[in-house]
Amino acid sequence: MAATLFRAVGVAVLLLLLQFVTVVLCSFPATLTLERAFPTNHKVELSQLRARDRLRHGRVLSGVVDFPVGGTFNPYLVGLYFTSVKLGTPATEFYVQIDTGSDVLWVGCNSCSGCPQSSGLKIQLHSFEPQSSSTASVVSCSDKMCTLGLDTQDSSCDSQKKQCTYAFQYGDGSGASGYYVSDLLHFDTAADNQSVASNSSASIVFGCSTSASGVLQKTDRAVDGIFGFGQQELSVISQLSSQGITPKVFSHCLKGDDSGGGILILGEIVEPNIVYSPLVQNQAHYNLNLESISVSGQTLPIDQSVFETSSNRGTIIDSGTTLSYLAEDAYDPFVTAITSAISQSVTPVTSQGEQCYIVTSSISDAFPQVSLNFAGNASMILRPEDYLLQQNSVSGAQVWCIGIQKSVGQDITVLGDLVLKDKIIVYDLANQRIGWVQYDCSMSVIVSSNTSTGTASVNGGSIDVNVSSSGSLRIDPFNLIPISMMLAFLVHIYINH
Repeated sequence: MAATLFRAVGVAVLLLLLQFVTVVLCSFPATLTLERAFPTNHKVELSQLRARDRLRHGRVLSGVVDFPVGGTFNPYLVGLYFTSVKLGTPATEFYVQIDTGSDVLWVGCNSCSGCPQSSGLKIQLHSFEPQSSSTASVVSCSDKMCTLGLDTQDSSCDSQKKQCTYAFQYGDGSGASGYYVSDLLHFDTAADNQSVASNSSASIVFGCSTSASGVLQKTDRAVDGIFGFGQQELSVISQLSSQGITPKVFSHCLKGDDSGGGILILGEIVEPNIVYSPLVQNQAHYNLNLESISVSGQTLPIDQSVFETSSNRGTIIDSGTTLSYLAEDAYDPFVTAITSAISQSVTPVTSQGEQCYIVTSSISDAFPQVSLNFAGNASMILRPEDYLLQQNSVSGAQVWCIGIQKSVGQDITVLGDLVLKDKIIVYDLANQRIGWVQYDCSMSVIVSSNTSTGTASVNGGSIDVNVSSSGSLRIDPFNLIPISMMLAFLVHIYINH
């Protein structure tokens, strides 16, 4: 701990001439917690996990606020990120999925049809009761926030009840509908020159769902709702920044080992080696211009037009996707280059259409480095563990498969948790750019806020999730269980409302 604090202070001194900073220690308890939930020992096939992600692709539908992180990237252990928010007066805690591909925070109302009443995550679910909160009010059709939502199809109007409503339909066939309420969101902010966080609250507009359908009804990994981290006016990040409470930037750093954890924060994580690439303008999602891919320093022969952005193509950064997906015309050159560059000790095998490898040494030594090259001279370096997924061990050898999947029939590239883990990712909406750098997410980070003029130490923490597991599975390399059974959650691209 002393070494961690020394490192944080040392970096802070170097940056002090440029800006005041906030030190956030990811190991302390704080306001919100991310979790990914998936039962242990449920080995599954790539094809089924890919199918799950493909369905969910229809769903990419004055201070620092700290969100402590729990859970792990490993899709065999976890499959869903969520956090807790406290709403209303008196405050009630709700567990909500973290979704960077949609805008709205919504929770189930007490009258919700189809909302789960229990969860296999061993968390206590709640429903929001507007009549039980002394600070709640129903949002009318004439409210400014409702009008703003109309422009982005995040809201509509019930002319009979004169209520601002919503009806979201997601690509996996699930849906949620309800009405908007205004009430208090309670959170902790890092105050200037304080060693502890200060309790704060702000009035926000969020959804109160009266109906849920499809997988949102399932209880095995049920949560209370969805927390949209998109950039439209109804998102919490936009609402808090417009009130001067937080900067219009958020960051995360997700640990990639099985112990899990990490950092999620409304604020900008500052690290000297972060590189930034500009967001593509006028897009509903976090799109970047991917220009080329290199394997072992060699640029792959892929036409640049494959990565161009339009309404149904381009490259999306989304922490809600378990795996990652390459545009169809880029996928085969990528896999071919990986297979051609592996060491002689690695044995390539194909199982149910998936490219896998039997490995007897460290994958760091046996597989090449990959570089995703973005506009702005910003490259994202992928280690082998950032594009491979371990299936199992066979006779002392490990079986690894290509975890980056093909976007069949389309030229869309989605960079999910497989790629984003073990990196600081900064969503700088104020300057319309996304930044990243490789990082040990168990370490402390330096956080900057343009509304803060001092330094503070903020505690972090995690939500304890007890997910039961059935017996272990022995997997033959030529009969791998589909990874898609891991139920890769959430790209959260809206297909319609």
